[in-house]
Amino acid sequence: MTDKIIKPLNRQSFAGLHSFLVLLALLPFLAFTGCQSSQSDFSESMVTTSTNASAETDTNSSPAHTETIILREGDVVKISFPAAPTLDTVQQIRRDGKIVMPLTGETQAAGLTPAELEQKVIDLYASQLTTKQAVVTVQSSTFPVFVTGAVLHPQKVLSDHPMTVLEAIMEAGGFDYSTANLKAIRVMRQEKDRVETFKLNLKPVMEGKESEPFYLQPSDIIYVPEKFSWF
Repeated sequence: MTDKIIKPLNRQSFAGLHSFLVLLALLPFLAFTGCQSSQSDFSESMVTTSTNASAETDTNSSPAHTETIILREGDVVKISFPAAPTLDTVQQIRRDGKIVMPLTGETQAAGLTPAELEQKVIDLYASQLTTKQAVVTVQSSTFPVFVTGAVLHPQKVLSDHPMTVLEAIMEAGGFDYSTANLKAIRVMRQEKDRVETFKLNLKPVMEGKESEPFYLQPSDIIYVPEKFSWF
């Protein structure tokens, strides 16, 4: 029987054994850190998804346009003169686009911006104002749009706030889903001496997908065609 000879560990072997023992001792800590890292990454992913969903909701629901206000018939405007408050007046723009100002009579208001109307009344009252200043405030504003075609209640819709195509269709009772072609909705808009037509596909937004809202202008006509329509 041969006796085994146990050789003493040299410096290199001892260093290797020491490294192995240190690594073995650190394994539980590394595993715990790895779990924390995975949980952190997962949470961050969920927050990002939630943030994107919120951004999508805000985009679709909030009025995102910042067009210049153009006064139109039916608008109620308050005209104030800081230097001559006795001239202050509240007027509704008539169907002919005019308002009646104290002392000066009728003046055109529809088609102007509030700033343009301010300058106009300043010119009208120039001889009576010590300070050439006027403030025009829109107190209320309503405008009509018309919804027709494959909706439950084709009608004229009145709005006092910026309105999207989808909102107007919902005001008209919503789509007639048995016949409506959501991919080819048309918006017809009078632009001076011509009619401009926009073709919209609302199927993605009705399926919950992100979509840019289309805002209406006064007197727009929304037509929801039927499926398999040749027109």
